[in-house]
Amino acid sequence: MKLNTPLNLFILLFLCLFTQATAQTLRVGAAVRVITPEPLLPVSGGIGTPKPSVEKKGELYARAMVFEQGNTRFAIVNVDNLGWTSVLGNKSRALIKGIAPENILIGATHTHSAPDAYGFPDVTGKNYADLKYLDRCVQQIADAVNEAMTKLEPAALKINVEEAKGKIAYNYYAPALYDPRCGVIQAIATTGARQGKAIATLVNYAIHPEVIGSGRGILSPDLCGPLYDRIEAQAGGVALFMNGAQGGMVTADTRLEYGKEGQSSQKEANTWEECIRIGELLADEALRIINKAPVLDSPSIYCTSKMIDLPVDSEIMRYILTNSPLKYEYKKPNTVSTQLNLLNIGPAQILTVPGEALPNVGYYVKRHMATKLPFLFGLTNDAFGYMLAKVDYNSFKRYDYVTRTSLGEMTAEIYMDQALQLIQASPKPVLK
Repeated sequence: MKLNTPLNLFILLFLCLFTQATAQTLRVGAAVRVITPEPLLPVSGGIGTPKPSVEKKGELYARAMVFEQGNTRFAIVNVDNLGWTSVLGNKSRALIKGIAPENILIGATHTHSAPDAYGFPDVTGKNYADLKYLDRCVQQIADAVNEAMTKLEPAALKINVEEAKGKIAYNYYAPALYDPRCGVIQAIATTGARQGKAIATLVNYAIHPEVIGSGRGILSPDLCGPLYDRIEAQAGGVALFMNGAQGGMVTADTRLEYGKEGQSSQKEANTWEECIRIGELLADEALRIINKAPVLDSPSIYCTSKMIDLPVDSEIMRYILTNSPLKYEYKKPNTVSTQLNLLNIGPAQILTVPGEALPNVGYYVKRHMATKLPFLFGLTNDAFGYMLAKVDYNSFKRYDYVTRTSLGEMTAEIYMDQALQLIQASPKPVLK
């Protein structure tokens, strides 16, 4: 057969164009696993002995969303827990085939009503983490990602960032010092029986899900549970929640009355009903924000990562890392290594944060991102306590607690410098 005949040339051109189009098709899949312990386990709201739980409100989940375009594939996972370390995350990554380990982002929602996943030691060195439960979570996270890969299908995206309205969050230390912006990414099926329907909706917002807390005998995803339920009931598909720069102390606005500047409310609604109110309000705002966004038919995606080193200057944090049964590895003395990820999804750019960045740190990084649609995924890939700028570190009484539970004075400074370098070394996000 001669290739220079008009028909054969047409066929060759068609095949080339078809191959190129297929390679650039964005595909998205999502899956969920329940990680509620049975029987119930004690819950942890931070350093100290976990508190017994006698009932549950909602289920704890691992929720995964996988993106694929050409040779690029990455996963975003949220886990209903106070924090999820790279020690546990790397165990899941080893069980996931088909995605490079560095392209798997695992973030904690930061609920204060889930089992201890840090292995916090007490003053005697004893810890109360249930390692068998954590191993089961590791497997469930891997299973969710692996299932999401089997569900990959052609997708379009809607992306938007806008201020969420209503009584959702505030800063316990200074009420107005928080980021009210809510970022939303929604994947929509473009073919098949589900054409036009949501595959997944990801919500990115900075808040402490601690409406219930750890001292009420309740195991719960807190406000994240009602958020998942509301979004899935209204939009369909799978809902995910990735926290933001919620440190020092951006928390759920449960105030029944307002104190003076810098003071907390004298009365608060710390109930499951309040979790429902806030979770559903945030879900409704996320859907309002995303419903007005245009559909992006062929957005391009990009994923990169780098490892950074953070010195551990805090005696408390050294004690936790040294005595945790999770067995953290040090490549250098008193130094932890952690992974930063940068994602471009269409016109949006996403950076991960390995802890609880204070709002000013979050604002600074967002201001330097190469997009008008910035996302910060806090407590992702690691959860190394609070991250506050050196000018704030141990500078005044209000920050005593966040200083003591930070790795050190330079944690946020190193993070900001490395994040900006990663931004500058990466391509800018584009529509196509």
